[in-house]
Amino acid sequence: MSEFWLISAPGDKENLHALERLNTVTSKSNLSYNTKFAIPDFKVGTLDSLVGLSDELGKLDTFAESLIKRMAQSVVEVMEDAKGKVQENLLANGGLKEKMKCLKIDLTSFVTHFEWDMAKYPAKQPLPSVVDTLAKQLAQIETDLKGRTAAYSTLKATLDSLNQKAKANLFTRTLSDIVNKDDFVLDSEYLVTLLVIVPTQNYIQWQKTYESLSDMVVPRSTKLIFEDKEGGLFTVTLFRKVIDDFKARAKENKFTVREFYYDEKEITREREEMTRLLSAKKQQYQTSCVALKKGSSTFPDHKVKGPLLRWLKVNFSEAFIAWVHIKALRVFVESVLRNSGEGTNKLDKPAGFQSVLWVRTVRQIACLPHALPTLWPPGLG
Repeated sequence: MSEFWLISAPGDKENLHALERLNTVTSKSNLSYNTKFAIPDFKVGTLDSLVGLSDELGKLDTFAESLIKRMAQSVVEVMEDAKGKVQENLLANGGLKEKMKCLKIDLTSFVTHFEWDMAKYPAKQPLPSVVDTLAKQLAQIETDLKGRTAAYSTLKATLDSLNQKAKANLFTRTLSDIVNKDDFVLDSEYLVTLLVIVPTQNYIQWQKTYESLSDMVVPRSTKLIFEDKEGGLFTVTLFRKVIDDFKARAKENKFTVREFYYDEKEITREREEMTRLLSAKKQQYQTSCVALKKGSSTFPDHKVKGPLLRWLKVNFSEAFIAWVHIKALRVFVESVLRNSGEGTNKLDKPAGFQSVLWVRTVRQIACLPHALPTLWPPGLG
C-alpha cells in the first residue's frame, strides 16, 4: 500500500531544481517516487482573504474525503454479488493528456499525472470563486447521493425483510412460497384444512394419532408440504365444528396448529411483490449483460450498469477529481501564507515555491521525513 504526500519546497516554478534535489536524496535508499505536481498561479488577493480560505479549504478537504469514502462504500454495497470488480468502478476520468479526458484511469495514475482542469476551475478567476465552485459541486453530489442511496436502502431493507420471513422457522415464516391451492379444501361449509407443525422426531407419532386427536377428522387427509431442520408442516382436513377440540388435543401431543387462512389473492400479491423487488434491484441498481448485434456479429458480454451504479461511477470520479484539486489549492494557499512578508496584506503574486508529490510505501514512512531537514533547513521554508 502506498501513501501520497504533497509538499511545497522553496524554488522557482520554472525549473525542477527542488525536485532534482529531492530525487538525489530519496533515490539513494529508494525512499520514495517523486514527481512534479503542477499547480497554476492564481489571483492571490489579500493576506486576510487567504487566511479565511485556508480554514475553508481545510473543512472542504475533510468533507470531500468523507464523501468519497461514502461513495466507495455505496459501490461495495450495490455490487454485493460482484465485490471482486468493485475497483473497476472506482476510477478517475482523464488526467494524462487532453485527448485522453474521456478515458477512465486508476486513481494512482490520475494523481501522479495530475493536470489542473482549466475548463472546470479557471485559474484566472479569483481564488474564492474557484473554491466556491468546488464546494457547490461536492454539495450537489452529496445531495444526490443521499437521495439515490436512500431509495436503494429502502428497496434493500424491504427485500431483506421478505427474505428473513422466508428463512424463519415454521412458526413465523411466510407461507406464500410453500402452500398451493390444491393443499386445501376451500369454499366448504363444513370442512376446513389446517396446517400443523410437527417436530421431526414426532413424525411417526403424528401419522399414527392425527385421525384420533378429535372426532370428525377426515381419514388419510394429512400431507407433508414442507420441512426444515426442526420439523415439518402437515395439512389435515376436519369438520369446522371440532377445530377447537383438535387444537387442544394437538397441543397436548406437542403438535402446533399454525394459524393460516389460504387467500389466493394475498398469496399472489406477496409472490408478485417479491418478484418485482428482485427485478427492480437487479435491473435498476446492478450490472447486467445484454447482447449487442452489429451486422451479423453478436457481443454477448457487453455489460450495462444500472442507474445507481452508473451514477456512482461517474460521480465518484467527479468527487475524487475535485478532492485532488482541493489538495492542490491547499498547497498553493499554505505556501503563499508561509512565504508572505510580515506587515504585508496585499499579495500581488505568490512567493516562489515548487509543489512535489511523494509516493511512498508504508515501510518507507518512518524514514522519509528525516531527509527533509538536510534538503531545506527551517529558515528556507
